Parts: sequence; C-alpha cells; structure tokens
Amino acid sequence: MKRKILCSGLAIMMASSLMACGSSQSTSGDASTGTEGATQGDMDDAVITIWSPSDKESIENWWAEKIDEWNTAHPDMKAAREAIDRSDSYAYDNKIATAVTSNSLPSIFFVDGPQVSYYAANGLIVPITDYFSDSIDDFDPATQAQCTYDGELYAISATQSGVAFYYNKDLLKECGVDTDDLDSRTIDNPITWSEMAEIAEKCTTDSYVGTHIIMDHGEGIPYALEPMYISEGKDYISDDGTTADGYVNSDESVKTTAFLADLIAKGYANVDPITDEFLNGACATELGGSWDVATLEANATFDWGVTYYPVADDTHKAVSPCGDWSAAISKDCENVEATGEFLKWLMNTENVASYADAIAKPATRASAYDEECMASYAEGPRALFVEQLQNSAAPRPRTPSYATFSTDYAEAMSNIFSEAASTKAVDESYIKEQLDSVADSFAEDYNTYYAN
Repeated sequence: MKRKILCSGLAIMMASSLMACGSSQSTSGDASTGTEGATQGDMDDAVITIWSPSDKESIENWWAEKIDEWNTAHPDMKAAREAIDRSDSYAYDNKIATAVTSNSLPSIFFVDGPQVSYYAANGLIVPITDYFSDSIDDFDPATQAQCTYDGELYAISATQSGVAFYYNKDLLKECGVDTDDLDSRTIDNPITWSEMAEIAEKCTTDSYVGTHIIMDHGEGIPYALEPMYISEGKDYISDDGTTADGYVNSDESVKTTAFLADLIAKGYANVDPITDEFLNGACATELGGSWDVATLEANATFDWGVTYYPVADDTHKAVSPCGDWSAAISKDCENVEATGEFLKWLMNTENVASYADAIAKPATRASAYDEECMASYAEGPRALFVEQLQNSAAPRPRTPSYATFSTDYAEAMSNIFSEAASTKAVDESYIKEQLDSVADSFAEDYNTYYAN
C-alpha cells in the first residue's frame, strides 16, 4: 500500500468535519496558542497527553473532573488535556497536520468518525483492540464499524449522533397536515420520501418553506443525506471502500439526488438556509440532528415533534445517519500500554454516561443507559434517536479516501442544488455529470495512494 501524508489535504479533511455531528464551538480559550484547561507545564509533565477540540462549559468541566480523578489515582501515569479552541476553525486541523510532519502527535487525539480509516491506513494511529476485547460488544454496532479498519479497532467513541425528521406541529396544523399520524409512526413504519415531499409542498407558504435538508455545504451534506442513497439501494462507495464508480453515480444515486434537488427547485427547501431555520420558524420541517433536541427543549416557543428518518418509497429500507468524534492512540505515543489503560478507563460505562449527559448526545454503550443521569433517554425524542442508533444507523463509508470523496461530493451537491434553485428545474444529465466527477476524483485519490 502506498502511503503519503498531504498536510494541506489533512487540514481540509478535518475542517470539513467540524460542522458534522453537532460539534459545539467554544468561544473561550486562546485560539492563538490552542490551549485551554492545561498549562504547558502540565503537558510536559504528563505521561499521557490528549488533544481534542474545546467544547461547551459542561464538557470542559467534565474533562477537568476526569483528568483530576485519574491523576489522583495514578500519580505515576498523569494525564493532561489540551483543548484546542475552534473559534478559528482551522486551529485544530493545523495543529494535528503540523504534528504529523514533526512526529509530535500527543498520546491520544480525537478525530471524527469517517477519518478513522484515513489515519489507520496511513499508520498515524495504532490498534486498540486488546484494550476493549471484553467490552466492545457493549458499544453500539455503528460505533464498532466506524472505528474499525482492516479488522482492528483503531478508535473509540463515548457518544453518537443521528438525524431524524422534525416537524413544527403549529405550522403543520395551519397547513392541514395530520400531526397525530406523524406522532404515531414507528421505526417499522416511517414516513416515505413522497410523504415528506407532500408535507413540504403543503407547508410552503409566503412565511416559511416546507422543509430543511442542508445542514451546511460541507460535511453536513454527505453526513445527513447518505441514508437516502442507501435506502434507495446504493451507498456512496463500495463496501470495501475501494471505488465510488457505480455507486455515487449509479442510476439509484441519480434518482435520490434528483428527489432532493426537486425540493430545492420547487421552493420547498432553501438552498442557503438561515441559521437555526427550524427553531426560528422559517421552515415547517427539517432533517435535523440529535443535538437539536436539547436546543429545542430549551428554546422552542412552539409545539414540535420528531419522527424517524424518511425511507425510499420502493424499498421502505430504514437507514439513519450516525457518527461522532472518537479517541485514538497516536503513532508517537511513548507509553502505549499506560495510554491504553487510560483510554479503557475513560470509556467505561460511568464515564461514557456522564459525558453523554453533559454533552446531550446518545451514549455509545448500552450499559450507559442504566445510569441515572441517562434517564431522559428512556422516552420521547431522545429515545427515538437511541432506537435509530440501535436498529438503522449506517456509518459513513470506511475508506482512507473519504476526505476526497466528502469534499468533492459536497461541492457537487451544492452545484446541483444551486442549479435547481436557479432554473427551478431538475436536470438529471447535469446530476450524472457532477456525480461522475465525484467518482473519478475518488478513483484518482484511492488508486494513487492506497491501491495495492
């Protein structure tokens, strides 16, 4: 296998992931130094060093508590975390890219789920299978899949994410939509694409659009929309991660893309949604993230509900997004054994539960839901996301060329959506041309750097 580290590409890949999975951005800390919650002395004295993006106050407090707890019990194996502020969205990316070239990565660093394959294929992280052999079955299947490459576990996550169909009951009732029907749906009887489109048509008015399908024009596009492709019959990339030709540009994929573009062309969804479009009453429904539950619970001034991710009309195959940031042990770690034991402790049931509670995301471990702090996930919207994760979650493609695919696919879809918005029509030949280009660029990257 040919391996080549392209630092600029690494930075681009990591930057594209920052908006996915509901990652929080902190405004605290010093972006110029990238340090928060740990002095340089702390890092120099530590046996185990950790890098992760800075987050909201509840998570920063969680980290401080856990680091202190570990260090009190293990004075000879002290840990220190450096929280890299992301008010400058490239700070985290550039820090890791620089460390790669200088062989100065920390013991542990956090990566977004689809990046695991890239880091593993390039030898930047080491297998951690042995440290989780007794507990791995307690982690949800999607987490196991996303964090595994070539048969070995290379990373592990405490939390998961998901996407489902949110609806503003007040607006839907104004437009004559039966919200009781939506409330009654089950994972075995989710709404279909045609039902989603019918609701979007009914609920598009002079005051708001019917739906929201674009989280952002970066990683949010492949993350949130991939299940539609799988439900229709073809994923973006082959199961073995070696080709996109015949997948992202297949007849099934063109059909899926045309459905999404039609929502834009007909004015049922905005090509450039405003921030918090659903919360602000600018759309009646949305494909929204699991992280939106806490936001809506705290801020919504209207009655809302959430139901399962929509399925293709002809297959009714239930699929939903997933993935989150994962901890990996780097190739530069000087004490892998101690670091492995720390990571095993960090991801135990109690810690996973308290972290998931602090960040308001579903936990990856089934046993975490037995903890009192996770009681809110027993029913309601949070329980729906857990149910999806346990039954229909599909991790993003596992391939070392995912960064190339993600960047090019997001750009192609933005082009397709912009064309649909401009012409008020869907051009399937243009869609095929754009998706062919994505498949070709993936082939060039994979065959150049990773094919045997």
